[in-house]
Amino acid sequence: MSWPANKEHIRAIYKTLLKREPDEVGMKGYLALGDIDTVIEQISNSAEAKALDDRNSPFYHFNSKIDVAAVVKSYEKLDREPVAGRIVNYLGVIIDPAYLLGVLDGRQDTVEGVPIPANWHADMAEFGAALRAVDLATETFRVVELGCGWGCWLLNTGVAARNKGLKTSLIGAEGDLGHVKFAQRACEENGFDQSQATIYQRVVGPKHGVALFPKQETSGEQWNLEAVFDATKAQIAKARRSGKYDILDIVTLEDFVDKGEVIDLVHMDVQGVEADFIDNCVQTMNDIVCYVVVGTHSRQIEGRIFQTMVDNGWVLEVERPGLLELTGPTPAMRVDGVQGWRNPRLRPL
Repeated sequence: MSWPANKEHIRAIYKTLLKREPDEVGMKGYLALGDIDTVIEQISNSAEAKALDDRNSPFYHFNSKIDVAAVVKSYEKLDREPVAGRIVNYLGVIIDPAYLLGVLDGRQDTVEGVPIPANWHADMAEFGAALRAVDLATETFRVVELGCGWGCWLLNTGVAARNKGLKTSLIGAEGDLGHVKFAQRACEENGFDQSQATIYQRVVGPKHGVALFPKQETSGEQWNLEAVFDATKAQIAKARRSGKYDILDIVTLEDFVDKGEVIDLVHMDVQGVEADFIDNCVQTMNDIVCYVVVGTHSRQIEGRIFQTMVDNGWVLEVERPGLLELTGPTPAMRVDGVQGWRNPRLRPL
């Protein structure tokens, strides 16, 4: 049995669910509904309550030197249209749902809105940090994505740069052969030819060598596979016999540019070895990389990157720590963190 609603009930419901006092129209309308349960249901399902819940999203809570929302909104492609069997994101990037099995099922033929505070793949902090690199580029935009998967950040930033009128050079490094093919197809479908986009089945490290990368039966099912760096002869022989690994060359950042050229953005999502990579490659990054966006996979990694980058004079412009889950015996990362770093030697303000 529900109790009749009076003014005090409605005032208390407003304060609890909407964080404000009721206005006169709202008070009269909800009093007319009669019982408390109906009032609670109506207010809970109101657009105002849903908007307030959205504002409480953890993806609104990040640290930034820049106006992230303004940067994200500034690159919206207003004349985008649906594409049969595909998703079109707010930048105009065309995405095949087959790239992410189980994640994008049923989303074909849709046109997405601006990802504030987030979408199915990334939050506004990561979009803002990556697009900041486009903001800072002039004439040409060169992006290198480490662990590029289907080419998400190559395309998000590459399409934004092209829409801005910049010449583009998209370079992806990925260990999984199926994902390499995804990225090649995605770049082609989004209008980047082989002179503008190159995807390598390679692993990037501080020095040349050999790495092992695990194979998967169906590409698009796993995105957290890790390379084995500097494999020994014995490891390589064992991997070759098993047939479960691809044996890949390790290349360096310098391999992607000619002398005197710079990389406008390095985006890395390398599944837990990001701090090791930065520790070993920071001197090269100091010389040729203008902006770095890194996905982080533990709080310890976040702290190590802070130390290395600050010690080398980089400026942290966007940072959202990883979101933790405390249900087990030790903290577990539920959502990767993100950091956006500007190199003031190459991109002074």
